[in-house]
Amino acid sequence: MEAKHKMFPCCEMGVLVTTLLLNGVAVSTTEGLFGKALVFPYETDDSYVKLTPQKPLELKAFTLCMKLATELKGEREVILFAYRTKYFDELNVWREADGRYSFYLSGEGVFFDLPPLNTFKTHMCITWESTTGLSAFWVDGKRSVRKVYKLGHTIQPEGTVILGQDPDNYLGKFDSAQSFVGEISHVNMWDYVLPESQIKALHSDDILTVSTGNIFDWVSVEYEIHGKVLVASAD
Repeated sequence: MEAKHKMFPCCEMGVLVTTLLLNGVAVSTTEGLFGKALVFPYETDDSYVKLTPQKPLELKAFTLCMKLATELKGEREVILFAYRTKYFDELNVWREADGRYSFYLSGEGVFFDLPPLNTFKTHMCITWESTTGLSAFWVDGKRSVRKVYKLGHTIQPEGTVILGQDPDNYLGKFDSAQSFVGEISHVNMWDYVLPESQIKALHSDDILTVSTGNIFDWVSVEYEIHGKVLVASAD
């Protein structure tokens, strides 16, 4: 596949933006989303954002945090985060059709009853660690009940992380009825479970007391936009 590149400096923070034309489809690539949000304005089967991790996702524990806003309601699945290798959904986070929230590690998922997302930003984190299997959701700094899930499991590397779509095969076969519509920002991920004090600090934007994500750091993350996704101020 031949790629044509156009490169020009962004006006903010000296960030470099690259536009690639791949088979006639424009794909923008850049680094860093400090103060920005990704806006998914439409239900589609082709719009998503690919995130490049700082290290392989070979994980026995993680903390994944993000801010979300959506007006999607009704009996509809909504994908919130997808990490897929060639053969498996290694880590997918969902709002289920019945309103519960869940995440899946290569098989059956674990489900939680949480306050619903809405048009105002919600800070959400998921924590899990293999040794005990303890898993939890955190919503606006408050932890759900903990559940034991996938004791002894290891998340496998060599996959791709995307926001906005659920790939039923490796980066393909998207379903518009599962796509995310709304805003996503502050996606950060660590390969260990953050203590409660740091998750609460993230919710209150007291980031100076929290170590930066060593898998994804929203300030410096490398990303690619595919389709109809906008980058706007997070304010």
